[in-house]
Amino acid sequence: MRRVCAVFGGSRGIGRAVAQLLAQKGYRLAVVARNLEAARAAAGALGGDHLAFSCDVAKEHEVQSTFEEIEKNLGRVNFLVNAAGINRDSLLVRTETEDMISQLHTNLLGSMLTCKAAVKSMIQQQRGSIVNVGSVIGLKGNSGQTVYSASKGGLVGFSRALAKEVARKKIRVNVVAPGFVHTEMTKDLKEEHLKKSIPLGRFGEPADVAQAVVFLLESPYVTGHVLVVDGGLQLVM
Repeated sequence: MRRVCAVFGGSRGIGRAVAQLLAQKGYRLAVVARNLEAARAAAGALGGDHLAFSCDVAKEHEVQSTFEEIEKNLGRVNFLVNAAGINRDSLLVRTETEDMISQLHTNLLGSMLTCKAAVKSMIQQQRGSIVNVGSVIGLKGNSGQTVYSASKGGLVGFSRALAKEVARKKIRVNVVAPGFVHTEMTKDLKEEHLKKSIPLGRFGEPADVAQAVVFLLESPYVTGHVLVVDGGLQLVM
């Protein structure tokens, strides 16, 4: 069985770690990012016949054309990982409307659009697996991250509802909710201070989250689940 996986946000951070692990396991990968050169670099580093694509996930016509190109060059997508995400941290009263919209578009609408395109293909195949990358902040909330929390919390509700819609078509939908992970998004945080509140005493690595993503992608009897990967942070939030 050919395993074709589209990894949105696959050029860096958690998405790139997921792509690396899947490549080792023999998947054919479409590494998708807004920056085509970054996507090409990530895909090229994997070796093999993996391909890179550029896409703004908040634009439905770009998402649709990307899936068409993936199918033409790699085959039908039967695995999808949504790891594209942005944050614009600020107290709500200081948050510009444009920053609200950009977070909701990338973090929530984008995953809705990629899932919509993928599910159409998966229904025809009567199989498929989707993992959306959320955040523990979407489950617990955090001061200064109201909009980001809303976007990631919305992703959980969306994923669980979609899991109910498509289960009879043998399509599974799950969420991984990371805590503090070493990525570009967390590089400016005060790690020494923050890790004291994490029971396991450290920030996670993208590879830690990638293992959880692949577990959910491949677990045939798990759907509608939110797997928290945060070193125990939610226990003390």
